[in-house]
Amino acid sequence: MRRDAIENREKILRTAADLMARRGHNVPLTEIADAAGVGIGTFYRGFPDRAALLDELQRRGYDLLLETLARIKANGLTGADAIEAYLEECLDLADQLVALPLRGVQQLPDDAAVNAKRRVFQAIEDFLAEGQAAGSVHADVSAADIAVCGTLIATPLPHGPEWSTAARRHLGVFVRGLRARGP
Repeated sequence: MRRDAIENREKILRTAADLMARRGHNVPLTEIADAAGVGIGTFYRGFPDRAALLDELQRRGYDLLLETLARIKANGLTGADAIEAYLEECLDLADQLVALPLRGVQQLPDDAAVNAKRRVFQAIEDFLAEGQAAGSVHADVSAADIAVCGTLIATPLPHGPEWSTAARRHLGVFVRGLRARGP
């Protein structure tokens, strides 16, 4: 791809994720193109329909989560500290994680997407296993628990308190609950 095509594709994806985070998956595609500053023809060259856009947003979401998990591991965090850092990143990335299966989109059946999801869960399981072995994480906490919590805190309620504040509070309560007091 040409450099301008890559830049346009990224603008479209960022803009689509931002609009969908605020208004749901049915934002008009022409509105996404306008907000991204590209023509509708440019939009449709990259994404022939809404399904193609959501598929790419799902792949991008997995990539963001895998980058986050790798960075946490590289920083030497383990156990409950690693899980807390991961959940904080999920909240920070909330507007970019709009097309994951737990947010209402069908799981992509292709091997790359299935493998990416498996790698996300495996990295979380590794952090949990380290914490459980060290006695810092309760034995009954699973990767599914972490994935659901990450999704819930990244999905703002349409009405109610300022979501970032409420979600950070929930995150703190959740992490305190998964921490064990020792082996």
